[in-house]
Amino acid sequence: MILEHAWLTVIEGREAEFESAMAKAFAIIESAPGCHGAEVRRVVESLNYVLIVKWDSVKAHMEGFRTSPLFEEWRAATHHFYSEKPYVIHYSEPIAR
Repeated sequence: MILEHAWLTVIEGREAEFESAMAKAFAIIESAPGCHGAEVRRVVESLNYVLIVKWDSVKAHMEGFRTSPLFEEWRAATHHFYSEKPYVIHYSEPIAR
């Protein structure tokens, strides 16, 4: 399982609207094949947010979800709140302890 982190910069003054929209948008992304849950956290030191999604693989995210009609629904529900394009990065399984 991998983690997707998407850094989201929300238009100033639209934070409450964004948070309300995200509460509804979780159903979209979490219904995607290969998705094992999502959450959004607000950055304490700024007006930014981070979206954290658990995926089976990068392929499940980039070739499955991102090319599906579900992604278009997700974009319609969330992307008009961003002041810039989200920065997306994927993380591997945790290293051994």
